[in-house]
Amino acid sequence: MNDTVYRVSSELYSEFNYETDSKPSVNPSNAVSKFYFTRPALPSKIDNDGDLVVQRRPRNATYVEIEHSKNTTLSLVGLQVWRGALLLADWILHNGSNFPTNSTILELGSGTGLTSIVAAMFSTVICTDVDKGDILKLLKANIERNKSLIRHPAIVGEVNFTKSHTSWDVPNTLDDVNIIIAADVIYDNDLTENFVKTLEFFLLNSKVEYTYVALEKRYVFTTTDCDVSAPCYDFFMECLERLNIAVEELSLDFPQYFQYDRVKELVLIKITCKE
Repeated sequence: MNDTVYRVSSELYSEFNYETDSKPSVNPSNAVSKFYFTRPALPSKIDNDGDLVVQRRPRNATYVEIEHSKNTTLSLVGLQVWRGALLLADWILHNGSNFPTNSTILELGSGTGLTSIVAAMFSTVICTDVDKGDILKLLKANIERNKSLIRHPAIVGEVNFTKSHTSWDVPNTLDDVNIIIAADVIYDNDLTENFVKTLEFFLLNSKVEYTYVALEKRYVFTTTDCDVSAPCYDFFMECLERLNIAVEELSLDFPQYFQYDRVKELVLIKITCKE
């Protein structure tokens, strides 16, 4: 594929009209979209008399406002918003209140920052991506756009999967990371292999307990198999099998808070170190 010719666009933009009249701050050709979501209901509480305390929180929808590209070359798809980010954001909204106290979350391949912004409603987040195509600048701008939502620090750093960890530009708080998240980073086999190596580094050299990866299986007809398959997903799973880890595909039966098509091809994977 000639990366200077072929451009791709997220399916999200044709499914729903998220775009607003707000002005982009990073690139004048970008769009600014509002991704509405409903806040999860508060957990039930019992008073001293054993009676249920009614939690009264408005259920009105709020939104994450994101500046993003409408289409990009394959190497810059992080400048767009994809379904996996919304799936992972849904999962965080449903489970964030149960994160361990003082958790620090590391997002690899944060892109526009939507998932990191949602995660920062519950915990400190280190948002990382490669420093090219204004991705880190866009990430910082979107965090600033949504500062009213964020309740914990959201720190931006650089992690390039293809380079040694000694070249990464990340804060010292990386030592405190106990959860890793990533969405929509499985689309190129070379990148996937380096992503898995990056995961392995953190699993071996940090306090990370859990990793959650959201992705969409993209089916194509392959001449090798003479059948329809999801080669990028299959290669990702093959790479994970080489590590001493436990891999679990999680059920997607948690509520949907964001507006998008939760298609059957979406997958959420939990990765933990084996004892």
